[in-house]
Amino acid sequence: MSILKITVSEERAAKLEEKARRLKVTPEALLEASLEELLEQPDENFQQVMDRVLTKNAELYRRLAEHP
Repeated sequence: MSILKITVSEERAAKLEEKARRLKVTPEALLEASLEELLEQPDENFQQVMDRVLTKNAELYRRLAEHP
């Protein structure tokens, strides 16, 4: 496991602590969950290209699905 150290403004730290308090988790747990969610999301450019390819080839995929 790695330890990362970041610097945030006092205002952001206060907002983080308040949000964590409302969610009844530690600020560290909130940051870890947020980071995990961010890293699991596909790249926006990749997602756009993938959507375009799927849309463009939708008819081909439909015909292929009909004839196994």
